Amino acid sequence: MTDNHTPSLTESGGTPPNEVVNLQEEKNGLLSKLGDPDWGKSEDERAEIDRKLVRKVDVWLIPWLSLIYLMSFLDRTNVGNARLAGMEESLGMTGNDYNISLSVFFIGYALAEPITNACLKRTTPRIFFTVIVFLWGLVMTLTGLCKSYSGLLAARWFLGMTEAGLYPGVNYYLSCWYKSSEIGLRSALFFSAAALAGSFGGLLAAAIALMDGISGLPGWAWIFILEGLATIVVGFFCWWMIFDWPENARFLSADDRVRLQRRLILDKQGKTAEEFDKRHIYAALTDWKTYGYMFIFGGCLCPLYAFSLFLPTILGGMGYSGTKAQLFSVPPYAAGAIVTIIVGWYSDKSKWRGYCNIATVLVGIVGFILLIATEDAGVQYAGTFLGAMGIYPTVSNTLSWVVNNTEGSLKRAFAIGMIVGWGNLNGVVSSNIYLRGERPRYWTGHGIVLGYQVVCLLGGSIFMHVMLRLENNRRRAGRMDAKWEAKTEEEKYFSGDKRPDFHYAL
Repeated sequence: MTDNHTPSLTESGGTPPNEVVNLQEEKNGLLSKLGDPDWGKSEDERAEIDRKLVRKVDVWLIPWLSLIYLMSFLDRTNVGNARLAGMEESLGMTGNDYNISLSVFFIGYALAEPITNACLKRTTPRIFFTVIVFLWGLVMTLTGLCKSYSGLLAARWFLGMTEAGLYPGVNYYLSCWYKSSEIGLRSALFFSAAALAGSFGGLLAAAIALMDGISGLPGWAWIFILEGLATIVVGFFCWWMIFDWPENARFLSADDRVRLQRRLILDKQGKTAEEFDKRHIYAALTDWKTYGYMFIFGGCLCPLYAFSLFLPTILGGMGYSGTKAQLFSVPPYAAGAIVTIIVGWYSDKSKWRGYCNIATVLVGIVGFILLIATEDAGVQYAGTFLGAMGIYPTVSNTLSWVVNNTEGSLKRAFAIGMIVGWGNLNGVVSSNIYLRGERPRYWTGHGIVLGYQVVCLLGGSIFMHVMLRLENNRRRAGRMDAKWEAKTEEEKYFSGDKRPDFHYAL
């Protein structure tokens, strides 16, 4: 979904005039049902009202969603901090037990993820997010009471199942509130919480681990218990802090609710909750772009989880240990968060989602080359900064690219679920590539992450950019017109981004 869904006749090349008219008539029909609370106002007055409206939505949505995701990422990755605090010895873990405990999380996560957005549409965001946040907070708290390795495996499985709906759910949810030209920055602000979680998690774990022995529990257990209880509190308040759809947002006036719906219709995002029709799901399953983005997103998430789960381990290989290793993990994450926001802002302004992926991953590739090529701890530490700056921005940018190029809310919801689910399944790979026997260089881990970045993320982004550019050229040249004219009205209704007047973001 891009800003040029309704190109002019000169811009659209061979797009039949009647299709442009039909699309405008479709918009006009939806707009006429809403009315215009700003009738008679000048363009400058409308623009100022719109700016204030977007700021209001930002203030009410983004901070709370970012807090939820911070808790989510903190809860799934704090096992790395617990490892530094002695979890393995306490639970009698040996060999690759730690890696297996990480893998179990991602298997549960990936299995549950494709259906979660469908569940979100079946219920409401308010119910959906409140329930899943409370449940994974409860699982996290109980993880701190584990007395055996098998108990840890069970806890990690259920944590993956309960966390699965958050990331795809929020990306879909944001697409129901913002124009396509605004989604990149908001997604980046939301996802930057993942980098902040890594930074904040190191500081928090260093402090909580000092509680070792209180109530007879080791310090690593308190990391899980206290962070889990904090998540439960956040989940409790979700009932009041999460809003369903723009048409019933409690924090907006009646006129503002109409304005928000109008701006989405004008951007051709249309209604926020379309009918639940399985044909939209079939459209997602049969769209080649879904699988192209799955390939790219695997290249985002394998490096992401390898970095976030093993950064304390990597720092340990450089000679840092205990609290010092926890604290040294903070600056790379902070750098990743800053660059994520910058890339999100720029990709919204330029509409160059693919170019931003390509440029950003090149930074990450250099970072992991530094990690694998030298024993110098200072150079390796610099590599962790470049690694974070090259990994974190691509995750939110890729999902923004998906949102821009997938029209129809149910198709978009299901496609995002498939893409994120596949990406997280690659977390199983991340969980098993940093091998104890290769300390301190971790050849296998760094090499596989580098391969994912080069082949999946860089190669996939270049392929997707080229294919979408060729498809846009086909549409401008009118090569879809005859096939389009032969479709029935119902087939046209379900075409979404297959329409000849839909032009893909590059």
